Amino acid sequence: MPVNFRELGLQPYAFTHAAMKRFTEERDDATPDEIWTLEHPSVYTLGLAGRPEYLHEPGSIPIIKTDRGGQVSYHGPGQLIVYTLLDLRRLGITPRSLVQQLEQSVIDLLGELGLEGDRRAGAPGVYVDGRKIAALGVRIRRGCSYHGLAVNVDVDLGPFAGIDPCGYPGLQVTRLADLGVTLDSTRVAEALRPYLTSRLGLDGQAAEAPRRAARSFATPSQAPQQDSMHGR
Repeated sequence: MPVNFRELGLQPYAFTHAAMKRFTEERDDATPDEIWTLEHPSVYTLGLAGRPEYLHEPGSIPIIKTDRGGQVSYHGPGQLIVYTLLDLRRLGITPRSLVQQLEQSVIDLLGELGLEGDRRAGAPGVYVDGRKIAALGVRIRRGCSYHGLAVNVDVDLGPFAGIDPCGYPGLQVTRLADLGVTLDSTRVAEALRPYLTSRLGLDGQAAEAPRRAARSFATPSQAPQQDSMHGR
């Protein structure tokens, strides 16, 4: 299936969230899938099932309640965000399979970089030597997904100390920069692309920023609606 890859740079979380929701609401059976790669300014996000007690010392970092699955997470510059706007029915994959293939794509990339990534029972995501390097949280609406994947490239890890990452007290995090990888988020996104297309059965191509997304970046975020969600 064709998919458009869009590199969006540094974008505010709330505006990007509104863009994903608008794209998902407006798409139809003929709309090509899209994968957006970007970074966010510093922000804590709390999933629909998120518990405030997992936020300990947020300081001045904004906290945004969002409509993905999962608990609390941190996003900031130097963290690669991969938003997967996919028609799962058309692709013939389940939400569970989507999460597994996103995880496996990161594991494949780590292997290319000379690192061994794996999963961890009871605390989904991708890990290197027991430390979390990638987190996932997706939302399914009318058979289509949005939200997606976050990979720590050279993000400041300090803000993770103010939370229980993904709701797991004491969970340690790491980043590619501390594992000998000198690529920035844009280069990591480029390296990840073929694994995503292969694992998800997609045919990827670069594309300009979508008009619907650009319009949404100037639109305040709307309140989330209740649908299925799968968090990591």
